[in-house]
Amino acid sequence: MAARIGALGDADRDAGHIDSAAAKYRRACAYLITAERMQASEHPERRRAYADMLATFAHYIDCSGEPCEFVEIPYETSHYPALFSSAATANNPAPPCMVFCNGLDSVKEMVFLAGIPAALRARGISCLIVDQPGVGGALRLNNLPAIVETETWAGRAVDWLEARPDVARDRIGMMGWSLGGYYAPRAAAFEKRFRLCVAWGANHEWGEVQQRRRRNEGENPVPHYWAHVMWVWGQRSIEDFMALSERITLTGVVERIDVPFLVVHGENDRQIPLEYAYRSHEQAVASPRVDLKVFTAREGGVEHCSADNMESVRSYITDWIHDRFAEMT
Repeated sequence: MAARIGALGDADRDAGHIDSAAAKYRRACAYLITAERMQASEHPERRRAYADMLATFAHYIDCSGEPCEFVEIPYETSHYPALFSSAATANNPAPPCMVFCNGLDSVKEMVFLAGIPAALRARGISCLIVDQPGVGGALRLNNLPAIVETETWAGRAVDWLEARPDVARDRIGMMGWSLGGYYAPRAAAFEKRFRLCVAWGANHEWGEVQQRRRRNEGENPVPHYWAHVMWVWGQRSIEDFMALSERITLTGVVERIDVPFLVVHGENDRQIPLEYAYRSHEQAVASPRVDLKVFTAREGGVEHCSADNMESVRSYITDWIHDRFAEMT
């Protein structure tokens, strides 16, 4: 399907119908993101699908003209890739910026296509979407696994942003969805240059969920699941991963968040228990403003990371970010 839609995009582009080509490349990219993530990590077709996705996304950006800069963030002796979408204008030459991190198996291109940077730009806020260690190009191309101490790689993103003249150094925030609901609060708790934080899915006890999943769902909760998480976290055995998972918790961590903190959760999230949203909210005792928003059937966005209706949640989050940054000025 991706190849067929992509070929139609090629034909539109060759005919000079650039807007039509952009729409088809966007759709083909979404198909490739889905196809790639369904394969086993070592499957050769997965590597080809990922390369095709990167190329198709680049075609989409080229034809659509959306503000998107392909960048590399220095990290240890390597780097991880990111997409920078600037909201800078003549009247607002150095706007605030959000760092957006992925979850367990999303990629930066998925975040971009979900409209996150566009929604932030509409509110005068730039966005740096990172393929942090454990996901996307960091894992697939540079063999960088996930780490518990997310403030390490998040701090490198802040370093990169602070070096840019088109970013307000004193208004940089951190956010993430799904497992990013662990990564982002952990980063904001220990990297004190972040001025606010959003958890889109309250992954307060991700390690506990993995322990429970193995007990209740066994060796194959979904195809390749345990092989996937071992790949993401750089573990050689399920026993090593389970031992590591005990450290993936926000208990004792969110207490250190001392900036505005938003927790967003769907009431029918079947991957992350709703109780964790209340736990993150209750434990963020040092935050000057901690808000909890649980989306209901009336609003939509009740499933995991709002897969059923992203618009209402995306708008709520970006409005909240806008208002908090505005208060800082």
